[in-house]
Amino acid sequence: MSARARNNVTVTGSVHGPTLLLAHGFGCDQNMWRLVVPMLAQRFRVVLFDHVGAGRSDTSAWSAERYARLDAYAEDVVEICAELDLRDVVLVGHSVSAMIAVLAADLAPERFARLVLLTPSPRYIDDGDYRGGFSRADIDELLGSLDANYLGWSATMAPVIMGNPDRPELGAELTESFCRTDPMIAQVFAKATFLSDNRADLPKVRIPTLVIQTAVDAIAPPEVGRFVHDQIRGSELVTLPATGHCPQLSAPEATAAAIAAFAGRR
Repeated sequence: MSARARNNVTVTGSVHGPTLLLAHGFGCDQNMWRLVVPMLAQRFRVVLFDHVGAGRSDTSAWSAERYARLDAYAEDVVEICAELDLRDVVLVGHSVSAMIAVLAADLAPERFARLVLLTPSPRYIDDGDYRGGFSRADIDELLGSLDANYLGWSATMAPVIMGNPDRPELGAELTESFCRTDPMIAQVFAKATFLSDNRADLPKVRIPTLVIQTAVDAIAPPEVGRFVHDQIRGSELVTLPATGHCPQLSAPEATAAAIAAFAGRR
């Protein structure tokens, strides 16, 4: 099976512009980028895809054993780049895909020129002086609730993740996206996401990196973004005047502008 078919790869934008590869987060698909793509496509070649198990990817390629680890998703990203012969790529990873991007850049450094880590978290669980935003008991409860009643969990958690309670349509969209995901696939991906610890991978990053966070984020609070920034040598940190974990939906203009300013730099 080709990576292009497996991951439902789509390409749009400027044929001769720099290449942006956009990687979506947990419970989402490439449709979550739709508000920023028209702005980015004016200057960049934009490559979108769905992680295996999400959106219109080929779910026959999914297995619980393989996709129980974030490395598998990173390997898929590298395979997409190889199949499309993408080089000098600016890899934009949202949420858990920020760490998938870090892993992919380590696997195939010759493919990637820059990283953009949008609302990243290398570890969600507090550990000593490190503050990820959740206790282990919090995460165990979250995963237990997800396993017991995925649709109910989605309806409860999606508005929290999205933030912006004054704009309930955003939370409703994320809820619908979660509910389109097969519960078994979601359970495996959730464990890979919320139990991951990629702190040791951050200092390995050797290419220019932009960390984008929002002013208020229930999933990746500002101290997490600062930690990522501190651990990646020479990285830049931008805090958007926005709320929630998905600024590509809640603040698309500011998000696209931050990505474009960094990605277009020579």
